[in-house]
Amino acid sequence: MKYLFINTAISVSSVALIEGNKILSIYEENNSNDLSEKIFFMIDKVFADSGNIPENLDKIFVINGPGSFTGIRIGLAIAKTMAWALNIELVPISCLELIATTSSKTNVVAMIDARRDYVYAGVYDRELQVIMSDRYISLEELLKLYPEDVTYVSYDTYQNLEIEKPIIDYIKVIKKHEKDEAISSHYVNPVYLKQTEAEEKRKQNENFES
Repeated sequence: MKYLFINTAISVSSVALIEGNKILSIYEENNSNDLSEKIFFMIDKVFADSGNIPENLDKIFVINGPGSFTGIRIGLAIAKTMAWALNIELVPISCLELIATTSSKTNVVAMIDARRDYVYAGVYDRELQVIMSDRYISLEELLKLYPEDVTYVSYDTYQNLEIEKPIIDYIKVIKKHEKDEAISSHYVNPVYLKQTEAEEKRKQNENFES
């Protein structure tokens, strides 16, 4: 079984082609303003490097959030279009769960900076079982919930907090979701965990007017 993996939700985007327990080819790159164009090059490269074609795929795995609003939309749009065109299954995966694949002797607190002293966070054990479901939470509250005996993992840095950089285990997360029930590409949606600033302002205006 050959799988395409697409992640554009965080600061490091990745595309990988995987067969069984082996990564056939992978391309990782820091996100930039031209991600919407760069992602096509990344996908083409993993196929070219492995000598495969999209028609060889059996399934596509895509990170559907949380993370960058724009990044999530780009990755999802491409994954959904490819899955529909190839008539293959599409499986969404949490970005925080992906970060939590980082090897640790303790439970992992996976985090993404959400600005204004808030983070997107989820807590997972070493088998990627959920300890705390993914959520939008203040850093202060998170540290109160998990002050010790955990490993904080993030691409971001936080003052006075020891952080490990993610070392992603793509095989681990795909093996966990390999037999998940596939979702029609039309019904795979982004998971933002919080409203966009535009939505927040609109809601504030509606509350003010009412």
